[in-house]
Amino acid sequence: MLMIFESLFNKITRKLKTMLSFFVFQYLRIIKYKILSNCKKVEGKPKFNQPALIAGQGMIFFGNKVTIGVSSSPLYYNGYAYIEARKEFSKISFGENVWINNSCSFISEGAGIQIGDNTLMGINCEFIDSDFHELTPHKRMSGTPQTAKITIGRNVFIGSNVKVLKGVTIGDNSVIANGSVVTKSIPGNVIAGGNPAKILKDLE
Repeated sequence: MLMIFESLFNKITRKLKTMLSFFVFQYLRIIKYKILSNCKKVEGKPKFNQPALIAGQGMIFFGNKVTIGVSSSPLYYNGYAYIEARKEFSKISFGENVWINNSCSFISEGAGIQIGDNTLMGINCEFIDSDFHELTPHKRMSGTPQTAKITIGRNVFIGSNVKVLKGVTIGDNSVIANGSVVTKSIPGNVIAGGNPAKILKDLE
């Protein structure tokens, strides 16, 4: 009987400690970044385990059961997600059951970023649909940068520290290895990796 009581007491103590830690070290940060966020066209309500700065003049859409932040991963207490639909016509959309690990960033300057249902991504991933500056040297500060839409299919698994650049489509069910830089489209049902990312093998 005493052992059961001690076990129950320990479980309650751990639960209270976890709740207190979340409130003191994370919940207040989540509120701060909500105050700092300035995007007015946000639809849907993700679950915030980590703060997210949601910015820009465009539209950001969250499907059902989108989760931002993972408590058991690095950068949980000192990072934050960054989601910016920079221009008025920019759009970033997340499908249903998407898991966004800690300190990921998504920036659309116009063409758009679409994340499919059931996508998983590791820490510190980056998605950008623009060069942000003209590549021609004498136009770099004044020219028009190239943009192209990013489309991530359904059930895609993206490892940590992956960068996905403009114009990339990743097909359904594919896996992108840690640390990859994806500069060209990847078909469905493959494992890809490297810099630049290439197909490594087919998924059985």
